[in-house]
Amino acid sequence: MLKRLFDIFFSLLGVILLTPLFLIIAILILVDSRGGVFYKQLRVGYNNSDFKLFKFRTMAIGSDKKGLITVGSRDSRVTPIGYYLRKYKIDELPQLINVLIGDMSLVGPRPEVRKYVSMYTPDQLKVLSVKPGITDYASLEYSNENELLGNSENPEEMYIKEIMPAKLALNLKYIKEKNVLMDFSLILKTLFKIIS
Repeated sequence: MLKRLFDIFFSLLGVILLTPLFLIIAILILVDSRGGVFYKQLRVGYNNSDFKLFKFRTMAIGSDKKGLITVGSRDSRVTPIGYYLRKYKIDELPQLINVLIGDMSLVGPRPEVRKYVSMYTPDQLKVLSVKPGITDYASLEYSNENELLGNSENPEEMYIKEIMPAKLALNLKYIKEKNVLMDFSLILKTLFKIIS
């Protein structure tokens, strides 16, 4: 209950304070490339249920049909403005709306697409016992994930065999240790990481 109140207060505050920035970003996206402002993707959330995750659109329309993993800092599908939105994690800000409506929490395991969740072991499926979040241990540890994948000869194989299991182990660590003070600490660390 305390976590939900924490999420509602800070996500609502964030949406209110960031509305002017959202409007500027929306205009830049519309001017930069054809398509809408937001990208909605089905992700797997609490209790293994699907929900639509919101992001600012950073890729050309139809890019997700060419693969679900973004590789390198200069993936050819990423739009010019999208490059900077992704670099500074600004594309993730609309997920404050997901938090406000209750699909997500500010802190929790990052939600995955169904394709990869179907590969989870029974132990790894425990990450679905809590609401997914905007940030967590794995987000901080693998903030350079796109670059790691961009340097791999087989990005998807690397993701499935190396990165995904390591991230899930960090997710399970969070679930065992979670509390409001830790959430607040992870939010501050995430903000510092973005700024630095």
